[in-house]
Amino acid sequence: MSACLTIEVLASLGPRRCLRTQLTLPAAACVADALAAWQTQHPTHPAPAGGWAVGLAGRRVPPTQPLQAGDQLSLCRPLRVDPKTARRQRFAAQGTRRAGLFAARRPGAKPGY
Repeated sequence: MSACLTIEVLASLGPRRCLRTQLTLPAAACVADALAAWQTQHPTHPAPAGGWAVGLAGRRVPPTQPLQAGDQLSLCRPLRVDPKTARRQRFAAQGTRRAGLFAARRPGAKPGY
């Protein structure tokens, strides 16, 4: 068994901006250890403070979650706008006749078909 493990940390710093970092940690490391190591390498970035979500394999994990070699830890910024609200606003702005089922209709067809 190896005395250390290598993981990858992906941090979403802004729209379309991702910072990829490889960390080498002790074999018994947990998510909190990885966050501390990441923060020492990138002291100018605010993650994971301020409501950032920490995920492992697409699922939110607690700081006590143990890590395995090859894990990919994701640091995600908090949402500024609720996705449902943003979608409703976009749909209202483009109008009901130009979006979704009602966008392209045959002449004389029933609404929604």
